[in-house]
Amino acid sequence: MAGKRTGEVERTTMETRVSVEISLDGTGAADLDTGVPFLDHMLTLFAVHGLLDLKIKAKGDLEVDAHHTVEDIGISLGQALAKALGDRKGITRYGNFTVPMDEALACVSLDLSNRPFLVYDTAPMAERTGEFETQLAPEFFRAFCQHGGITLHIRVLYGANTHHMLEAAFKALGRALAAAVSPDPRRTGIPSSKGTL
Repeated sequence: MAGKRTGEVERTTMETRVSVEISLDGTGAADLDTGVPFLDHMLTLFAVHGLLDLKIKAKGDLEVDAHHTVEDIGISLGQALAKALGDRKGITRYGNFTVPMDEALACVSLDLSNRPFLVYDTAPMAERTGEFETQLAPEFFRAFCQHGGITLHIRVLYGANTHHMLEAAFKALGRALAAAVSPDPRRTGIPSSKGTL
């Protein structure tokens, strides 16, 4: 697995302008300015626990609400990840991690299969944590997995504090992705019996 595994994407629509840079072999450095502070916090955790270097800048129509911005960040981050993965040769491919956050517990399992699918199964959450609408979390995850080519299962098994529940999910996503993108020392080719992902 030679070379740097990095991806850059710029996305401009009538609603948003997003730029993303990702390095899969980083140290967990995060430089985020999305206009959605809670999402910045969650993506910082994702980068730190995934040992990803992540830079995201976004301007969106936040005067409407955060939906377009959050979704387009998910799209752009997924596309940047797909670029960084390239042909996906030599990767571990699968990742699974369970993270406790005080009273909350989240489990993420994923497959870098190039077959996007999201299962998002959570215990009940409050409608908002701070100014962030919690219904935007699955919108972000759906956009991320669709454009990153990820089969992604997120389960928040229980919790009483919505911030803790989402924090556990983003941390678990980072850890599971770190495992999946890591080089498999015994494999040089595509990790599939089909010979392609």
